[in-house]
Amino acid sequence: MLLQRIAHRLEACATPASSTLDLYQNPLMMRSHTHHMSNSKPLRSASWFGHQSMSGFIHRSWMKNQGHPEDMYDGRPVIGICNTYSELTPCNAHFRDLAERVKRGVYEAGGYPLEFPVMSLGEPLLRPTSMLFRNLASMDVEETIRANPIDGVVLLMGCDKTTPSLLMGAASCDLPTLGFSGGPMLNGKFRGEDIGSGTDVWRFSEMVRCGDMDSCEFANAESCMSRSIGHCMTMGTASTMASMTEALGMGLPENAAIPAADSRRNRLAQEAGRRIVDMVKEDLRMSKILTRDAFENAIIANAAIGGSTNAVIHLCALAGRIGIKLDLDDWDQLGREIPTIVNLRPSGEYLMEEFYYAGGLPAVLRQLGEAGQLRKEALTVNGKTIWENNSDAHNWNEDVIRPMDNPISEKGSIAVLKGSLAPSGAVIKPSAATPELMKHRGRAVVFEDIEDYYNRIDDPDLDIDQSCVMVLKNCGPKGYPGMSEVGNMGLPPKLLKKGITDMIRISDARMSGTAYGTVILHTTPEAAVGGPLALVQDGDIIELDVANRVLNLEVPEDELEQRKAAWKPTPSAMESGYQKLYYDHVMQADTGADFDFLVGCRGAEVPRDSH
Repeated sequence: MLLQRIAHRLEACATPASSTLDLYQNPLMMRSHTHHMSNSKPLRSASWFGHQSMSGFIHRSWMKNQGHPEDMYDGRPVIGICNTYSELTPCNAHFRDLAERVKRGVYEAGGYPLEFPVMSLGEPLLRPTSMLFRNLASMDVEETIRANPIDGVVLLMGCDKTTPSLLMGAASCDLPTLGFSGGPMLNGKFRGEDIGSGTDVWRFSEMVRCGDMDSCEFANAESCMSRSIGHCMTMGTASTMASMTEALGMGLPENAAIPAADSRRNRLAQEAGRRIVDMVKEDLRMSKILTRDAFENAIIANAAIGGSTNAVIHLCALAGRIGIKLDLDDWDQLGREIPTIVNLRPSGEYLMEEFYYAGGLPAVLRQLGEAGQLRKEALTVNGKTIWENNSDAHNWNEDVIRPMDNPISEKGSIAVLKGSLAPSGAVIKPSAATPELMKHRGRAVVFEDIEDYYNRIDDPDLDIDQSCVMVLKNCGPKGYPGMSEVGNMGLPPKLLKKGITDMIRISDARMSGTAYGTVILHTTPEAAVGGPLALVQDGDIIELDVANRVLNLEVPEDELEQRKAAWKPTPSAMESGYQKLYYDHVMQADTGADFDFLVGCRGAEVPRDSH
């Protein structure tokens, strides 16, 4: 083979210049880039590495300065490992090692792994909010995949927005793709008890505000909460989106719950590397997996696990990229009768470690399948159906993963509300809310924006009691740069000191998936574009009826018309750069808050290179 390759090279060198261009244009004259394939479809990377031309010379030669052997360019599928490693993203800081594990698997299966970085989005540090940059990161992923000699992709993702941004960007290219999550942290330990990231932060913060915890104890809890590699170990957005990846069929079985520090996470990474090579050979693209049935399975699974409200936005955006119609009504109709059976914070008691030991998402999917709720024939990345993967799963702890007839909440985790205050919809997570507040009428106490809230909430003279409804405006996609997680407003200290732990809170913002309470989010249209939320005034009566999916502002229509006529939008502070692009093109929350020009799959075709 080596002598043949040398002979081919000499023959190419002796070819007249005019014929060299023909070699570049004629796929029949390319190096053998199909002999590793199980079908006759040529590898995409062949148009980079397969030509006996100046172009092929350049592509191969420069790659060889990394020490890659000659046979790496002779028909091996090129596997891109999209890595969101960053020390500024603590949840993903262990991804260097995970990438090496994936590479092992790729090599074992006869592939050629090439790791590349993309923008990494970390919840703890990014300001003003990581959601502002989700669409930007997805563009980075999409264009990097399309522009490079990649046949298949493994997406390394963990922290909240890294999962949807990578899936969205890859979906726009529609190559064989496998999602791999970094795994949750080990349980936090504080005062002899397990504590969960996010959920207990909110609890401790309110304890400090009402005098039940001093600042030294609060500081000590920091190290106790985050004591290993990995993302949040509650059923927050990171764990939810890892579960959604598995439920969609985009991740291998057990992807969602194996702790980051558990050696079995490394084992799964190596298996992912092996599997992606076969996916390329089978031409198993994202569009074959992300079907309508796959999204329905994800919505149903989200209800069963008590998943984050953020999943609504992210899955709607992902569906838009792959060309599947998905809206808020789907979330309400598909999840409405699904009980929440996973007893994890913030809805329940336990954390992701116990979830994995109990059987993880496979045990949940088996129960859903046996109850007739799963679309069993949906295809997954390992080439099997969702039911083939999970029909034999075991539930080892029925207190962590409850039976369907003994749930922690009888109704699904996401309810979609509509009415005069939210014509296009708003969402609430009933499993994390107070049952007594699910039907309520109360007087509005209005905060015009988040700064107004911060300036007034601690004022002992604030005119508010526990029956009031807290309303926060101008925190949606356009109103606050990127739709921040400020919807779970902390309660006034004067009420906390009375033992009040929950009130109805309404906004056009998001909230952390680790948060809890009777919090109504994503109110659409948002205040910044003149939605009804913009017209609410102190003292207005708001009606909430979750069972009947109602959210109404009890103000006469003629009064609302007068307020609308007097309303003026707040000028955007985003006058240039990416934030200007964001403001001009972001869509509303009910459609996923994607950019209008990114909707739809553009595929992986790329113009012939210029060499």
